[in-house]
Amino acid sequence: MQKHVAAIHDISGMGKCSLTVALPILSAAGIRTSIMPTAVLSTHTGGFTGFTYRDLTDDLPAFAAHWKSLNVHFDALYSGFLGSFAQLGIVSDIFDLLRADDTLVMVDPVMADNGELYSVYTPDFPKGMAGLCGKAGLIVPNMTEAAFLLGEPYREGPYERAYVERMLRALATLGASRVVLTGVWFGDGQLGAACYEKNAGAIAYAFNEKIEGYYHGTGDVFGSALLAGLMRGLPLPSATQLAVDFTAGSIRRTKAAGTDIRFGVDFEEELPLLQTVLETAKKAEN
Repeated sequence: MQKHVAAIHDISGMGKCSLTVALPILSAAGIRTSIMPTAVLSTHTGGFTGFTYRDLTDDLPAFAAHWKSLNVHFDALYSGFLGSFAQLGIVSDIFDLLRADDTLVMVDPVMADNGELYSVYTPDFPKGMAGLCGKAGLIVPNMTEAAFLLGEPYREGPYERAYVERMLRALATLGASRVVLTGVWFGDGQLGAACYEKNAGAIAYAFNEKIEGYYHGTGDVFGSALLAGLMRGLPLPSATQLAVDFTAGSIRRTKAAGTDIRFGVDFEEELPLLQTVLETAKKAEN
């Protein structure tokens, strides 16, 4: 049966991120995807000025209540960028309203990068986001977000394995039984992610070539590909490697084309690879 995901993110009309990334990636993976927009912007906020912003906080409860009245089942609830502090509590309530016993709740705590909290958020936002992470079965922070969630100073890489693994275990104490930490590198020309499954005590790493530069929207590309892999039955380490490879391929293609990085990465032409990997994994299971 086709899996069904609810994606709770903003819509940026230009600059590929959030729902304009999540919807095509999950759809290409054969996953039915319903979207709940938290805000609507003309562009994302990275590198652009003069963008429009419409906060949809007041619309979210009625949006979710209507979905609940339709008696639909969600295999996953996936939240990303939230448009206001108030949305933390609202989305927490939405998780309670829409989740079933077998629903995966995945929180990408989008709020910071490169050691800094996004300018749209106040200093108390990370504590609220940590509370939302407590409702999740899987969280996907980057290294900066992990530090904010834990109330620790941010450390620049390269990292040591002991540090990364301590962060993973500490993040799991927020409530999620599985953690994927992105932006992990050890100074060897590789960049990727580390994943932790608390119940099994298992830690695994996934790497690809480290490509210099900062590319907007890659966290959303990664998170969406990760969830696609999980929804198609891949174990967490395999889904993490799939997401790392898909994101790295998208960045590599963008850099080769010389595209203005403000407009996001060229993930569209990587979608056939995503489909091929998922189909191969499905055949292997059978």
